[in-house]
Amino acid sequence: MKEYFHDMWEAGRTLTLGLGITFRHLFQKTVTMQYPDEKWELPPMAKGQLHNVIEDCIGCDQCANVCPVDCIYIETIKAPADMNQSATSTGNPRRLVVLRFDIDMAKCCYCALCTVPCPTECLVMTNSYENSVYERKDLIYHYGEFSPEQAKTMKVDIEAKLAAQAAAKKEAIAAKKAAAAKAAAEKAAEEGAAAAAAAARVEDPAPRPEDPVPGIEDAKPNVDTAPDTGPKDEPGSSDDPAEGE
Repeated sequence: MKEYFHDMWEAGRTLTLGLGITFRHLFQKTVTMQYPDEKWELPPMAKGQLHNVIEDCIGCDQCANVCPVDCIYIETIKAPADMNQSATSTGNPRRLVVLRFDIDMAKCCYCALCTVPCPTECLVMTNSYENSVYERKDLIYHYGEFSPEQAKTMKVDIEAKLAAQAAAKKEAIAAKKAAAAKAAAEKAAEEGAAAAAAAARVEDPAPRPEDPVPGIEDAKPNVDTAPDTGPKDEPGSSDDPAEGE
């Protein structure tokens, strides 16, 4: 009987103590937030869901390389020369076509290391933290401009175009080398002909102007033996009268 009344006393005492705390908080300011109608305003450096501005992404792969849990998947291909890609908002040229840019937020550890090396600052951490889904695959966010089917088709087309451009470039280089070799051979032939002509001139030098030309000396008249065409004195026709007598 004594224990019965003791238990009754303890029950009333503890009930009064609990109700006293409840009644005391009835007159205090409410601190409970009615989520999801009300939400806390997160600080500026809060680390929430990752977001990528794909228009500014150059596919450098630096974020995927620095990620400690490998939750970023990037697939790129070199853009052909005739493919016009707009530059990023920071002025960086886009030389790669980003076929795939996926982030698995189920694996993300929210360290924000991937946002540090990004040269165009297109990868940022937002204030969004409501990522509850029913399927884990729904936590993979696709930021690429193309669907998987479009990316596959585009990859095949670009690879074919790049192969054709590489073949054309190879043919142009081969033609250039052939032209250079032909020009070098022609130059060598000209130099060889000039060297042969110079060697021939050294072996058989041309006569100098003061040297007599063979055959010309015989053609000159002999002054000593040439007939005298001047007047001669006939015998008995002297002009001296004494000689006539």
